[in-house]
Amino acid sequence: MRIGLVADTHIPRDVKGLPPHVKEAFKGVDLVLHAGDIYVPSVLDELATIAPVLAARGNGDWDFPENHRLKDCHIVDANGFRLGLIHATVLAELPRRPLEKAIKSEFAGHVDIIVFGDTHVASIEKYEGVLLVNPGSPTLPNGLFELGTVALLEINKGEIKARIVKLSEFQLSFQKESVYRRGFGA
Repeated sequence: MRIGLVADTHIPRDVKGLPPHVKEAFKGVDLVLHAGDIYVPSVLDELATIAPVLAARGNGDWDFPENHRLKDCHIVDANGFRLGLIHATVLAELPRRPLEKAIKSEFAGHVDIIVFGDTHVASIEKYEGVLLVNPGSPTLPNGLFELGTVALLEINKGEIKARIVKLSEFQLSFQKESVYRRGFGA
């Protein structure tokens, strides 16, 4: 199973649309997970042209119309691994609350993988046996208006592999530069 991970697209508030690089990076994925701050349903519709989509509600998604793909969090069975999708990480409270207790509070039980966003900082780390993946932002990495990152998660034969994908790695033939700034559309 191959899963495309994206977060913090902030469309249309900060940028006009998804960079076309996202579709390139997600070619062949079985599922797309969006970790929140979507802002408009058209983003989920666009991602759904690639693969089925699930999304976590971000702190900017409260006026989002009813949508079956959007919940505060999702639990996904990914080839035998339990994956939790949420916008803001449960780790923000860690000094006060152990990870397993935070996970049970957010996901009603243990998860093997947590996919989250909110920080716009791409990261992959393992903490107390749980794989934590933040894909960063394709449009506002580290809060900057430039082409950013997504992540790919591959789960096969009891093994999990995750990697951050820099969208600037994809050279699209119709594009002169791989810079994506405020107001610069696809």
